[in-house]
Formats: sequence, structure tokens, C-alpha cells
Amino acid sequence: MPKYNISFAGAGRVASAICSKAYMAGHGILQIVSPGEKNGRQLADSCGALWSDKPVFSGENDLIIVAVPDAKLEAVLSDISFTGNTVVAHTAGSYGLEVFPQQINHKGVIYPLQTFTLNRELDFTRINFFTEASDNYSDNVLKGFAQSLGSNVLPATAGQRAMLHIAAVFACNFTNYMLTAAKEVTARSEIPFEVLEPLIRETINKGMEIGPENSQTGPAVRKDHVTISKHLEMLSFSPGLRELYRLLSESIINHYNKGQQ
Repeated sequence: MPKYNISFAGAGRVASAICSKAYMAGHGILQIVSPGEKNGRQLADSCGALWSDKPVFSGENDLIIVAVPDAKLEAVLSDISFTGNTVVAHTAGSYGLEVFPQQINHKGVIYPLQTFTLNRELDFTRINFFTEASDNYSDNVLKGFAQSLGSNVLPATAGQRAMLHIAAVFACNFTNYMLTAAKEVTARSEIPFEVLEPLIRETINKGMEIGPENSQTGPAVRKDHVTISKHLEMLSFSPGLRELYRLLSESIINHYNKGQQ
């Protein structure tokens, strides 16, 4: 596998995870650029790199990875300064090559389809990276880098990644909030949230094995309005959860009864 000299713009969850794995894979980490000194220096020190709050990169870099919040992406890319035949790539799912300024010749996207948490180690062999590049050279660098981490690499257009990002919000972010809601409800019964773990794991396993559309259970898919009404009454302690339960139940009923009178 090729070894690259890499720098990062950003020192948050995504940058930290990819940087740490790249360092362990034998890549040279040259610079960490971030506005926050504490997190930036901590990440830089962990991989023998230099920290700076200015996005000025040396010509020794083969690859600069920009892993910043979506709202800051365009501004950061516009401020980047570097020399040499460097590839610049961002990690955002909702943006493509159009966000890069014209003066960056070698550019691309390397989007990891995973949820990242600081200080939580991930198995990169189970992470899919979706890439897009402006030219063959950039494409080879991005694919080679992702493969060196042990990850699967798949091509995806900006439109495909944008839809995939929405799917990820449903599968990850919304699912996690549902777990938060479940924990709030179990707390009312003074029963530990952990009793739901076998149910949660079986739900995910079954959905992946036979398809979520084939494994829906519960009062809504049965159109059990008596039970739904009872649950709504019991959720009177939280108007927000009550309304969420009502909307989701209504959506499930409609989804599984399409075309029926």
C-alpha cells in the first residue's frame, strides 16, 4: 500500500478518527490545522505533527483532508494555501466538487459512512468510504489512502452521496434519538434502559437480514388503534414524545396500507 504525507484541516471527531488510523497505518502526518488550539495540539501531539491555526500547508503534503462542519467547509477551502502536487479532499456527504475554489487543481471527496465519537475506537475494515475526484491522479490517491486503512472504497456522485447522507440521518441520527426517547420512557417505569438491549440488537439484525420493510412489528403495522390510543394517553407526561409517537404511528399505518381503502 502507498504511504502518503497527510495533513488535516479540522481536529474534530472525523479528523481525529481518520488521522489516528492513518498514523497507525504508517502514513506521515505533517500538520493539523484548527482554530481551537487545545484539540488541535492534542491531535497533533498524538501523531507527531505540527499544529497551526492558519490553513497554510507545506508542499511536502500528498493529501490534505478537510474534515470540518458543513457550514464552514466552503470558507475553509477558500482559505487553504499550499504548494506542490497536493490533493485536497473533504469528507462531507452533502457536498461535491462544486464547493472547491477554482485554483485547487487536484480535488476530491472521501466520505466515510460512519458515526464518529471522540476516544471511541472503530474497526475501519467495517467502514465504507465513498469517493469522487476531479482527475485520475486524485482518484488514485484517495482510493489508495482509504484502502490503506483497510476500508472498502466505493465511487459515488455528489447526488448519490447527498441521498446516502439523508439515509444515514434516518438510520443513525434518528434511530439514536428513538433510543433516547425509549430511555426516557423506561426511566418513568424505574426499569433500566439496558433491558431493551436484546430487543434493539434483534431489531437491527433482523432488519439487515430480511430487510426492514419485511420485519416491521408493533401496534401501528397491525392498525391496533386501541393500543395506540392507550400509549398516547400514557405519554401525557411528555407532549413532545406523545406527538412523535402519534406521527410515527400514523406514518407506519399509511406506509403499510398503501393502495388500500
